[in-house]
Amino acid sequence: MVPRSASVNEELRRRSRERLLQATVELVGERGYEATTLGDIADRAGTARGLVSYYFPGKRQLLQSAVHRLMYRTLRAALEREPRPTGAEAGRELLARAIDAILGLAQEQPLLMRTHMAGILSNEGFVQCPEQRRLAELLRETVARHGAGDPDVDPERDYPLLRALLMGAVFAVLLPGAPMAAARLRAELFQRYGLDWEMGVPPDGGPPDGTFL
Repeated sequence: MVPRSASVNEELRRRSRERLLQATVELVGERGYEATTLGDIADRAGTARGLVSYYFPGKRQLLQSAVHRLMYRTLRAALEREPRPTGAEAGRELLARAIDAILGLAQEQPLLMRTHMAGILSNEGFVQCPEQRRLAELLRETVARHGAGDPDVDPERDYPLLRALLMGAVFAVLLPGAPMAAARLRAELFQRYGLDWEMGVPPDGGPPDGTFL
């Protein structure tokens, strides 16, 4: 039997890791965090239980990486959706799509995103991982496109602010017992960044009363 090459082994490891991340998103979204075990995740992914520990130090880190991967893929799909924006308004349209993509995840995957936010606020805090870095770079590029030609926009300074505002909006949408309407939060973010309500994927019913007058 001919030994597998290093590149083939690397691809197999990448696929195993991807399956674990996808299985985590699916199971936590269906059952919740506490009801999902690492064994369940390995079974859903079709991998050995030991591979979970090989790739991730624990379940919390695995979940954060899985959600960051989902956020990255969702954001990238929104930014690359046809028709691709062009011209002077491209940067504004891309930022609108980014805001809608993240708010949309909070509405479509409330259990998963609430669990993710709880993990970030726990003692273990924010996990730096390859998925998070890809997400950060994509958001940073979106900030740069939005501020192209504006000398007052610095992606390294303005990206953390956008990230904080989006996290705050997601938290507000998901707050148990006192959630804020996503449309209201969208309106506030759009006004802050000078975006037209019709950009991105506007929700049905038009802007909330008192906004975009």
